Amino acid sequence: MAVSMAQNTAIPLAARSRIDKGSLAGVIAIVVIGILGFYLFPDNLALLTRIIAMALLVLSIDLVTGYCGVATLGHAALFGAGAYGAGIASAHFGISEPVTMTLIGALIGSVAGLISGLVILRAHGLAQLVLSIAVVHLFHEAANKASAWTGGSDGLSGIMPEAIFGVFEFDLWGRTAYIYGLVILVLVFIVLRLLVRSPFGMLARGIREDHIRVSAMGASVHSVLLRMYVISGAVAGIGGALAAISTQVVGLDSLSFTLSAEAMVMLVLGGTGSLFGGIVGTVVFMWFEDTVSALNPFHWLTIIGALLIGVVLFAPKGIFGSAAAFAIRLKRGRS
Repeated sequence: MAVSMAQNTAIPLAARSRIDKGSLAGVIAIVVIGILGFYLFPDNLALLTRIIAMALLVLSIDLVTGYCGVATLGHAALFGAGAYGAGIASAHFGISEPVTMTLIGALIGSVAGLISGLVILRAHGLAQLVLSIAVVHLFHEAANKASAWTGGSDGLSGIMPEAIFGVFEFDLWGRTAYIYGLVILVLVFIVLRLLVRSPFGMLARGIREDHIRVSAMGASVHSVLLRMYVISGAVAGIGGALAAISTQVVGLDSLSFTLSAEAMVMLVLGGTGSLFGGIVGTVVFMWFEDTVSALNPFHWLTIIGALLIGVVLFAPKGIFGSAAAFAIRLKRGRS
């Protein structure tokens, strides 16, 4: 009995140690790459900030798709809700403090996540996917009709963020916006690592693997999925708020189905169910898209399509997922 209890306690402690090392390595990688990007590409900080905002959207999708197995192509609704929430707060109510705007974006995104989750989680499989597409189109049309608040097809302008904490002013080169976005990404990543490795996160993984068994154990599958959807909405809303703060305009494209589909492609490209994969996929896709479209403006979509086909065929777990699996096999071969 004592030996069994010792084994049961030793395993979680070892796993916890690996988790801490993985989280620390991830934070260090984000910070180092972020600093390198700041100094190596000072003229492309607007693009890098956009990548960070999209990475937050992709991370939010990973929470519900990679960890819970929920099929969705409507997460742009949550991203756009956060963007419009932060933008309307600044343009119509004069709330222009960036941290406050970000918190508003998170709040509105979580509310949008709750509304979307109540609808989407009532179905499964293909029907769930169709519902998610319907939701993003409904949000898009609602924003278009409420032109007095959102600017409609002309977009919402008049967003003028103040200096962060009254000290760090936003400049024309986008340096403050980029550093602010990088700090947000690091904080969100840390929180999400804690979340997915918590008992709640492990329960979400169990639902992805076998929701019937989890339900038979007495857990409320719908409650877990809905809570994860709300958390996912908050993360997407933060990304939308960052986009609104950095660009100082919000358009209907932030609520488009195309944005949802691209974000899903980025997640698949990097690898689902790891958080790292979402960030890697976003960086690779957006940087490759920007570079290729500049080099070949007529055939860049063909090149990107070929890249995606190659990744799916030769790295089915995504770039990060396949690299991690290869590293594990290599380590086992040496031992």
